[in-house]
Amino acid sequence: MGTLRSNRDTRWAERVVTPLRLQEDAPFDNLLRPRNLRDFIGQAKLKEKFEIYIQAAKARGEPLDHVLLYGPPGLGKTTLANILAHEMGVQIKITSGPAIERPGDLVAVLTNLEPGDILFIDEVHRLHPACEEVLYPALEDFRVDIVLTQGPNARTIRLQLPRFTLVGATTRIGLLTPPLRARFGIVHRLDYYTAEELRTILLRSAQILQVRLDADAAYEIARRARGTPRIANRLLRRVRDFAQVRADGVITLDVALKALELFEVDAYGFDDVDRKLMLTLIEKFDGGPVGLNTLAAAISEDKQTIEEIYEPYLMQIGFLKRTPRGRVATPQAFRYFGYTPRGTAARQPGLIPGESGR
Repeated sequence: MGTLRSNRDTRWAERVVTPLRLQEDAPFDNLLRPRNLRDFIGQAKLKEKFEIYIQAAKARGEPLDHVLLYGPPGLGKTTLANILAHEMGVQIKITSGPAIERPGDLVAVLTNLEPGDILFIDEVHRLHPACEEVLYPALEDFRVDIVLTQGPNARTIRLQLPRFTLVGATTRIGLLTPPLRARFGIVHRLDYYTAEELRTILLRSAQILQVRLDADAAYEIARRARGTPRIANRLLRRVRDFAQVRADGVITLDVALKALELFEVDAYGFDDVDRKLMLTLIEKFDGGPVGLNTLAAAISEDKQTIEEIYEPYLMQIGFLKRTPRGRVATPQAFRYFGYTPRGTAARQPGLIPGESGR
C-alpha cells in the first residue's frame, strides 16, 4: 500500500497540517516565541517536570509520551509544543481538530510522520468521533487500519507507523472523551501568569523588537494583560505604536498610561464585553444568580465564548462566581463598578433572573 505515501497524499497531509492562526497576531507571536525551556518564562512546576520528561526520553532514545495541555487560550500551549520539538531535536507538524474533517485526512497526516516527530493538534476536543477511532490504535500501537472497498468483499489493511508523540491542546478538557483522554501519558494544566512573570516576558519581547521599555511601564502593561502572555504582547504592540506616533519611541510609564487610557484598557484589562457582562449582571439582575443562557441572551454574546474566554479570568480575579443557581457578581465587582454591594444596584423592570445555572 505504498501509494499512501505518494505525492497526492503528501499534498493531502500538507493541506490538513496548516498554521494554527491566520490572524494578524500570528507572525508577531512566532517572532517572540521562545525556542527552549530555558527561555520559557512562568509555569515553573510544569517546566521542571518537562525537563525530567525530556532528559529521560533522550537518555532512553525514545520519543516523549503523548502530552495533553489544557487551560485558557493564550497561555503558551502552542509554544510549549514547539519547545518540546526543539528540545527533542525532532520536527513538529501542526494542525487542529476542526481541520481534520475525515479519517482519511488523519491517516494522511500520520503516515507522513517521521520517527520521533511531534504531531500537535490544537482544539483536540473538536476531533470527529470517526477520526478518534483511527487515532486510538495509532497512539497505543503505532498502527492504523484502513478499510478497502465496501460491502462483503471489504478488506482491511494494517499500516505500521513510526513512533511519534501526539501533543494535544484544548481549552475545554471536559469535552474530551474518556478513551482519548486516557491515552495521554502526560497531562498538564497551564495557569494564568503573575504580573511579575508577564513583566519579564514583556521586557524580553521589547528587547527582541528593539523597543525601549521601562520596567515600570512593563509592569503597568503586565497588570492589565489578564494574566495572559498573548494579550501582554498584543498590548505591547499597541503601546509601541502610540509611543512611535505621540512620543519619542520610548515607552515610559507616562507613555504607557496615556496609551492604555486611549485604547480603553482599564486597570484589570477589561474590554467592552467584560464590562458589558458585569454591568448587565449587576444592573439588570441585581448581581444574580442568573443562568448562563439568560446572561448570554442579555448581552447578545455566545454562551460558549462567555464560558471559555471571559468567565475564567473574571473568576480568577474574584469578580464572578459560579453557583448551582447561576452566575453571581461578587461585592468586589459591585464596588469596582461604583455600586454598593448586593441589592442597591438599579434593575431594569421586566427582566427575570431565573433559570438554572446553565
